[in-house]
Amino acid sequence: MLNKLFKNYNTPNSSLISYKTAKFSSFDTYQDLSDIGYKKNVIVYRCIHLISRAIASVEWMVKKENDSDQIDDVMYQHKMLNIMQKPNATQYRNTFMEAATSYLLLSGNCYITVVRDENKTPKELHLLRPDRVKIIPGTNAIPLGYEYSVGNYNQIFNVDQESGFADVLHIKLFNPLDDWYGMSPIEVAKSSIAQHNAIAQQNTAYLHNGGRPSGALMYRSHLDQKKRNDLRVDLKNLYEGGRNAGKILILEGDFEWKEMGLSPKDLDFVAGKDLAAKEVATAFGVPPILIGSMSTATFSNYKEARYNFWEETIIPILNIFAGEIANWFKWMFNTEYLIWYDIDSIQALSKRREIEWKKINNAEFLTNDEKREAFGYPAMNKITGTEQMIAC
Repeated sequence: MLNKLFKNYNTPNSSLISYKTAKFSSFDTYQDLSDIGYKKNVIVYRCIHLISRAIASVEWMVKKENDSDQIDDVMYQHKMLNIMQKPNATQYRNTFMEAATSYLLLSGNCYITVVRDENKTPKELHLLRPDRVKIIPGTNAIPLGYEYSVGNYNQIFNVDQESGFADVLHIKLFNPLDDWYGMSPIEVAKSSIAQHNAIAQQNTAYLHNGGRPSGALMYRSHLDQKKRNDLRVDLKNLYEGGRNAGKILILEGDFEWKEMGLSPKDLDFVAGKDLAAKEVATAFGVPPILIGSMSTATFSNYKEARYNFWEETIIPILNIFAGEIANWFKWMFNTEYLIWYDIDSIQALSKRREIEWKKINNAEFLTNDEKREAFGYPAMNKITGTEQMIAC
């Protein structure tokens, strides 16, 4: 299917073809971000999983641009919704948005490209893996193009220098030191992730060694090389590893065991690992209780944390996606309508809606028509014809 992405694309000009170098990330490579940060750290995985699944669950709708969100002006059937609901043959909206959000959080960048039919009408949407895309810088804030490379295949997407639009949509997180590429939360949490991984590896090593730190076996007289080697082999076979945990060390002759390290209790690995996990969760905007930090876990705390998670993390990321996609769709479909997420479909925000409705309903200085309009319904004096008769 990827071959179809470039079927009818215009040949790029020579200045774009000559560009072959681009910086991808200020923190090593995308492979490092994905491998060390995501595949080998349960906290990063959990944070990205929570955020991406939450965003993927949100419904979308179409409304008139710059309108007041009146219920009568919202549509749930539209050509823009069709392509958003089933972007391509292998993905539906949920899996597409989950992958798009994961790419954004992993690399700080998300690239979406459109496939057009023979009439140049948008037909499908596809995600481009961030490490396969290089931005071709321009002389102003608008890039010249996007270069996509996979294997021996290479394609360049031109960017309209007047409108800034292209058949590739680049969504990025803010990066204070790069004009073209976004910054991943993993870069911010790099030290905490490394600490969390190191503690996990150290704990595993202790378990393999029977839960004890390493030490030295001292002998007051001289041992030749053969005896030292035999002693190492015997100790390794008899006392190393988890299967030998708890065995009593029996020494003959003038031997003395000297512990060389602190115990896990003295190092307080559990507390250090928990602190590192909380720092990673903070970088992603995920309340620690949602990643399994149960020190202050109660049902009320979990419910409040889930609400704050949506308010302070999910909604801002949704606004980024919705704003960029809405602007891009408006250009592609050449329409006066705007695609946006349906905030009323989010059950986790029911508390906020209840508070707003109660506040408006108790406002004595508002008329009934003003209250209806605040709730998204048309005022009674705007209902005409049969609707007016029914209202009467």
